[in-house]
Amino acid sequence: MQIDLSIFNPKARPLLGVDISSFAVKMVELSDGGNGTYKVERYAVEPLPKDAVVDGNVANLESVSDCINRCWTRLSTSTKFVALALPTAAVITKKIILPANLREEEMEVQVETEANQYIPFALDEVNLDFQVIGPSPSGPEEVEVMIAASRKEKVEDRVACAESAGLKPLVMDVDSYAAQAAFELIEKQLPGNGKDQVIALVDVGSNVMNVVMMRNDQPVYTREQAFGGAQLTQDVMRTYGMSFEEAEAAKRSQSLPENYDAEVLRPFLENMALEVSRALQFFFTSTPFTQVHQIVLAGGCATLPGAADVIQERTQVATLIANPFVGMALSSKIREKQLLADAPSLMVACGLALRRFDQ
Repeated sequence: MQIDLSIFNPKARPLLGVDISSFAVKMVELSDGGNGTYKVERYAVEPLPKDAVVDGNVANLESVSDCINRCWTRLSTSTKFVALALPTAAVITKKIILPANLREEEMEVQVETEANQYIPFALDEVNLDFQVIGPSPSGPEEVEVMIAASRKEKVEDRVACAESAGLKPLVMDVDSYAAQAAFELIEKQLPGNGKDQVIALVDVGSNVMNVVMMRNDQPVYTREQAFGGAQLTQDVMRTYGMSFEEAEAAKRSQSLPENYDAEVLRPFLENMALEVSRALQFFFTSTPFTQVHQIVLAGGCATLPGAADVIQERTQVATLIANPFVGMALSSKIREKQLLADAPSLMVACGLALRRFDQ
């Protein structure tokens, strides 16, 4: 979904997917691998300074811009066109039904009229966009249209960060939609391609666990819980008397004392499994569904040693670690083992990079 940025045909030019999370800037560049496949040309992950992005909001524009620039430099690409995403919480989305025979200008007027009912801000304070999803369930004379709106400053902050790093934003997406685009690649790895199954996409980031229940490519339920990898960092800091930066570095380089696994990591994983289990219970009590067939674990916490096993054990649901790059060709610059470790946290960046291939 584009939000009021001038769009050229993304297919005609290389495009980087740039995910600005609370913890890091992540970039992915994909190219056409032929026969409907993709190739991973390059990717990079650059940690953000603490509190540069807070609750999805850019708190320190200069720090974020510097980090984007460092990440882009490490990528060593000439591509400057980028697709960015807003945090889901910053975007109001609503499905509406409109007559199928409207011209684009007529549809715009209708969308603005409808949007006024759902958006608690003046329309001149928001970026508004819409996308026709397809025919309405009620019949071919109507279409389902998705409206998306966000406060202008949310969009402008991210655009400003990219532009001051020398990049050119073409697309503004929503991070949950980008993750769903990457999820469609993972679905092909599931039994029966995941058809008619309820699949829990569980993304455990640094501060928030996002749960989206998918069925046949459609989200049927979403939930956000306050839990994430930052808690593990706090545990490390407390247990070993480290600063935030030392704890993060030790986690990344896996250079923690011998008792780390048993005394710090395992209790954290048990807590994570408990949170996932709670999310499933909320899903069952608030929807007609009674079963989840598969959990797909994404986000930075997905690659913690033993995470998938502990969750599978507690929930009794088959758990797979997200890797949207399975089956893609890799350029010679990519280290396969490193990509495997980073893949679960690259869902949004991968989904954004796929925007290059939009019709």
